[in-house]
Amino acid sequence: MSIRVLAVLGLARLWWAFLVRGVLGIAFGVIVILFPGLGLAALVALFAAWAIIGGVSSLIGAWMARDHRDWWVGLLEGLAGLAAGVIAILLPAAAVFGLLFVIAGWAIVTGVLQIWFAIRMREHIRGEIWLALSGVIAVLFGLLLVLFPGTGILSVLFLTGILSIMFGAAMAILGFRLRRIHSQAVRQNEYAERGLPG
Repeated sequence: MSIRVLAVLGLARLWWAFLVRGVLGIAFGVIVILFPGLGLAALVALFAAWAIIGGVSSLIGAWMARDHRDWWVGLLEGLAGLAAGVIAILLPAAAVFGLLFVIAGWAIVTGVLQIWFAIRMREHIRGEIWLALSGVIAVLFGLLLVLFPGTGILSVLFLTGILSIMFGAAMAILGFRLRRIHSQAVRQNEYAERGLPG
């Protein structure tokens, strides 16, 4: 079994981390769209929670896959999420533009890492397009925040909500696909242990 196949199977074991990030992304987007009047403090708290939980799940995934060659991608992604969340918590009174640039930087770094990993895994994961798509969405979102920071907080909140839902949906779909790969691998392993044909 090749190293890449082993890496894919290791990634498939972490399907839950992708699903958690996807659900959190969708929830964040829905809350931002439905309740734009929550205020900046609530937005900061929601973003910080999303970034930190996503960062922790990426770090756990990287630790569990540390024997694979590309484990450091999850490590970098997790550290970027934790850094963005901590900055948002420590500087809640910072200007709106400051928060937007923190979110933009996190989105761009996360997106680039996801696109790179999807390219590396394209021969071994059928659902890699969802990882690449979530990366592209994250990068576009970050670039939009950088290029148009003065479009008004409500416009930015609405855009943030839409893109968070799209990002979350792509991550959740990838999580379900990885879960299927993991289930098939477990089933084949059980058949092999019993001496039955897979």
